[in-house]
Amino acid sequence: MLPTVVIAGRPNVGKSTLFNKLAGKRTAIVSDTPGVTRDRKEATATLRGREVRLIDTAGLEESAPDSLYGRMRASSEAAVHQADLVLFVVDARAGIVPADAHFAAWLRRQGKPILLVVNKAEGRLGSNAALDAFSLGIGEPVAVSAEHGDGLADLMGHIAELLPEEPETNPDEEAEEDDAEHLDRPLKLAIVGKPNAGKSTLLNRLLGEERMITGPEPGLTRDAVSVEITDTDGTRIEVVDTAGLRKRARIELELEKLSVGASIGALKMAEVVILTVDATEGIQDQDLQLARLVEREGRACVIALNKWDAAVDRNAVRQAVKDRLETSLAQMKGIEVVTISALTGQGVDKLLPAVRRAHAVWNMRVSTGALNRWFEHAIERHQAPLVQGKRLKLRYITQAKARPPTFIVFGTRVEQTPEDYQRYLVNSLREQFKLPGTPVRFQFRGSKNPYADAE
Repeated sequence: MLPTVVIAGRPNVGKSTLFNKLAGKRTAIVSDTPGVTRDRKEATATLRGREVRLIDTAGLEESAPDSLYGRMRASSEAAVHQADLVLFVVDARAGIVPADAHFAAWLRRQGKPILLVVNKAEGRLGSNAALDAFSLGIGEPVAVSAEHGDGLADLMGHIAELLPEEPETNPDEEAEEDDAEHLDRPLKLAIVGKPNAGKSTLLNRLLGEERMITGPEPGLTRDAVSVEITDTDGTRIEVVDTAGLRKRARIELELEKLSVGASIGALKMAEVVILTVDATEGIQDQDLQLARLVEREGRACVIALNKWDAAVDRNAVRQAVKDRLETSLAQMKGIEVVTISALTGQGVDKLLPAVRRAHAVWNMRVSTGALNRWFEHAIERHQAPLVQGKRLKLRYITQAKARPPTFIVFGTRVEQTPEDYQRYLVNSLREQFKLPGTPVRFQFRGSKNPYADAE
């Protein structure tokens, strides 16, 4: 296990900016708006040759436990409890305020090693604020400017000194572990959907802990948050919970644009996507738009019909979903729908097996022999159409790649193949080789033989 370094402090002191700098990449959303970070965000960082598990947390604020800010503080406190080192960040520009003193006293009581970081410490003002930070009584402060990169090298050195000693390892065993880890990469899974569809509640249910902030307020999740779980069969799955995606016309604030960008980025990095749909509303146009985005990106998909416990007429809901998918999402025919209640846990145990099945289909390769036998039969059953008075000559087919399954058809003037005939081939291939619910790509390449038309 890597040592855990948790970044904590009041809202808007620059925790996420520091997190991004230490992680070496722009992972967390950063904005001048206080309280942007709501859920814990993790990354692996290398600091002075030591790999650490770095955790960015929501701002520490005094609020009622059942309020949004109270739930955010509880999540941050849970992260502190698992830390090997806490970076307590204060704002040099604001100076030391009563809330800093309050949370510094709370941190001292946790018995964790603490490193006091005075951020935004540019120039003489920053030096004076660093001196004031001694009053918190948690050791010597380290002055940095996360935004400009000042003082980060010294900070990394201090972090490395305070980390637990690195356990001795056998080089041969270490190499074997590295090889095994390379071969056993986790399945990448993204959870997407409209705001308030229950995505974060679903991730918490899969994890078995209150990892994500949840509540009745729509749009609680702002950043794409990644965690790793292990399924019952030993499959490692890296799950990313994303911010709810709304219609483009309704996305106005800059912060929401950043959230949407992070969600789409997570979708593009995924292999399988769980599209979370509110069963009390059924499949709406926005859900279909998200499904089409998944298809365009070439990702496997499973639909989680959430809040199933609240559905009034379940048979009617199920039939309506089936009809809507058949008429409006033909390009992902056979997509698996799992009815669940993330709140109660009903049906959630069926979700990851469905994800694994979708992943297996997405990775499927068909032998060239079987493919061409199907191809000949498909053309005999429904002959290629005439284009400009000449019949298309479809000669043979091969699979170019999997992830998603992609096939190339060769022949004469095949690039002129009408769309309806292309759909016929895709649907026939899906049915023959059992490829439900995954994007299937067809490419048509004309013959390079200049005498091909003379036959």
